[in-house]
Amino acid sequence: MMFFITKVFTSAIIIAIVSEIAKRFSWIAAIIASLPLVSIMALSWLYIETKDVAKVESLSKGIMWAVIPSLVFFAVLPILLQTKLSFWSCLILACLVTAVAYVIYTFILSKMGITF
Repeated sequence: MMFFITKVFTSAIIIAIVSEIAKRFSWIAAIIASLPLVSIMALSWLYIETKDVAKVESLSKGIMWAVIPSLVFFAVLPILLQTKLSFWSCLILACLVTAVAYVIYTFILSKMGITF
């Protein structure tokens, strides 16, 4: 249980630091946020808990394939924010469009024999 609390605390601190930096230096915050910090932490936590390199490798490959459709979110959100919709509406719509992109992307990959 203590390790779980450590994971939650570490993750929360990183998110809080990025949001605080964004208040003053959005470009620096964007660079930090774009780093694969969540992936690095997830891979590290998985290895620490299981010592299973095969699981880490599998997760790493899955992350690699999943990054591509996630870029849809970052393309769609700024476009939506330029409309008269509220921030929350834009965020929800961007998430929905991204979810559709994941479904389409997963379908295309499965037709190519690629699974993750």
